[in-house]
Amino acid sequence: MALSPEKVSELKQIIHTHLSQMDVQSRIRDILSENVRGDEVLHPDNLSEEELLFALRQKGVVDEVMQQLQFERAEKPYDEMGYGHAHKRATHFVDKDEYATSAKLKYLFPANVDPTRRYLYLQVSGGKAFLEHFDEPEPLPGQIAATFTLHIHFRGQRFRSRPVPCACEPAIQEGFLLELHKDSSGDGSRMANNTTMLSICDPVHLVLVKTDVNGDSHLIASHNLEWRSALTSKQNRINTAIELKGVGAENKVPVGLLEIQMQLIPKTPEVLAGDIITAQISLERGKQAERERLFLVYAKQWWKEYLQIRGTHSQRLVKIFAQDENGTNRPVCSYLKPLRAGRLLDTPRESARFVSLIGYEKVLTVGGGEKGEQWTTMHAFLCRNKGDCEDHAILLCSLLLGFGLDAYVCVGTKAKGAAHTWVVTIGPDGLITFWESLTGHRYIHRAVNPNDPPAVPQPKANHPYRTIGCVFSHQAFYANCQPTDSVDVCLFDLTNESQWKAMSEDAIRSVCGLGASPLWPTLPPLCAPTLDAALISNDLEQELRSLVSQHRRDQGLGTLWDDQLSYLLTPALAAYETERVTGLSVGNEEFQQAIRRAVPDGHTFKGYPIQFVHRNPRKAFASCLKSPVCDEIINCRGDHVRLAVRVRVYTYPESAASVWVMFASKYKSIL
Repeated sequence: MALSPEKVSELKQIIHTHLSQMDVQSRIRDILSENVRGDEVLHPDNLSEEELLFALRQKGVVDEVMQQLQFERAEKPYDEMGYGHAHKRATHFVDKDEYATSAKLKYLFPANVDPTRRYLYLQVSGGKAFLEHFDEPEPLPGQIAATFTLHIHFRGQRFRSRPVPCACEPAIQEGFLLELHKDSSGDGSRMANNTTMLSICDPVHLVLVKTDVNGDSHLIASHNLEWRSALTSKQNRINTAIELKGVGAENKVPVGLLEIQMQLIPKTPEVLAGDIITAQISLERGKQAERERLFLVYAKQWWKEYLQIRGTHSQRLVKIFAQDENGTNRPVCSYLKPLRAGRLLDTPRESARFVSLIGYEKVLTVGGGEKGEQWTTMHAFLCRNKGDCEDHAILLCSLLLGFGLDAYVCVGTKAKGAAHTWVVTIGPDGLITFWESLTGHRYIHRAVNPNDPPAVPQPKANHPYRTIGCVFSHQAFYANCQPTDSVDVCLFDLTNESQWKAMSEDAIRSVCGLGASPLWPTLPPLCAPTLDAALISNDLEQELRSLVSQHRRDQGLGTLWDDQLSYLLTPALAAYETERVTGLSVGNEEFQQAIRRAVPDGHTFKGYPIQFVHRNPRKAFASCLKSPVCDEIINCRGDHVRLAVRVRVYTYPESAASVWVMFASKYKSIL
């Protein structure tokens, strides 16, 4: 079978790269000079290609090259979560001699690299000392076990490992090919040299997530890996062990070790001294520490001036700094950056719907009790696919900023006095809109004028917020200095110094601007949805049918399903999801007409829709039984009882999904 010109070119690049790494050209020159000096047959005047190949075969060079050039095609250009490069397949060759350190694994070395680009190959060869899982029993065949998954983010590139069973020594054995100058073509598309790589201060962000047998995810560790030590090795390859620390209140406690190997591809002609790398890193961290120190001095003075305006300001929720999962204090503005979703999300309202589908979980201190202080970095939040209200609000605000809106994160309290964060957008015409990131709901804010006489009608608040202390974006911070911090009377003219005290934009930019703090992870791109919505919908529907039939059997009831009635429920579920995305109520007249025609005279129809953000059928069924209406439908008794259930799954980025379930029944009414 003939290869396309593109495949031929790719194959030539692979062979050229491999021959260069084996230093075959130098060996050919040595063999040629040796035979020219020692053999009259191979005289330079009558030397032919066949004679040269014969000499190379005798020396074993050809056999060595052919043995190592073994190509293997990956099954998928990216994994089930959408991580990796979706535009090309990953071609590998097996280097049995140099890279195989385990009898259980032949390391696959990526070979479809652009020879004009520089790459970092990160090889994870296993984990050790995860003592929390020392007595973890091995799962039986077919049994679901808790798993570890390692996520990687570097300069806009995201990858993840295959899930492996949790153990004291988890078998995490993966390789990740990271392009060093991903976002720029370099100087005339030239390969990055040592000077360029030395200036790339972005760390490789590693996130370890545990998924238990119930499908719940837990953030185990978040680590920033300094990769530039590979520049000090003659082979541009270095082996090391990373000590992973816990998160939150356990950020000082080791959770385990990861054994990794870092290698630059292709090799650099020169090797940097270790003291150069150390000096560069010390210089960068010294500059960042100085910027943070100056900002802290400014923030203290700014806070002192804010308290002088009114003594009660000390009781307002003005959040200037927040701790991330590693216990690092960062200005809240540093958590935000405009985030563009590409073609994954089309509208700001669809973005709000997507964020609301990510799981919500409060961060609790060890032993329970009050809510802990932890603002998770964006990459860790997306990998875990679960977080607190601050994480949701930051993601939503970043997406709205990416859509060009004037968006801010609000810090305040809800109706019951609990601390809360949400998002506000300010329109050019002064329209104030609150966005609740946990539900996707939007509220138009119209302030009450407390100076109006009682006869003047005032707008009624339809939002759940009570007080507001401050608002901030990626380049601005404002503290509420109005007489009261009540949201109902709050005005959002941020340029009015009598209402809002602003921080210096230059001061914020010094610590939150582009490249100001390289140790703080940047926002990762969103991953496209890879779930098969139709397949998941069908599987969940069959599971729910089985659960309902078993439940009715335990009650001594038979179950007859009406497939046609089940299908007729689909338009209603589509209308519900459309309304959640757009905020507009769509017509359901056709659904109502179809139901009237499907239910005979003298029969009664009952339906109950419910929406979930998970895909666990047993958990969904248990939730449905808690509703009196749904319980009445599932346990329906009477003449000519027919049951129906319809499941419709709508997929979003980051494997988020909106799962709509509707139970229905029709039966003959008895007068």
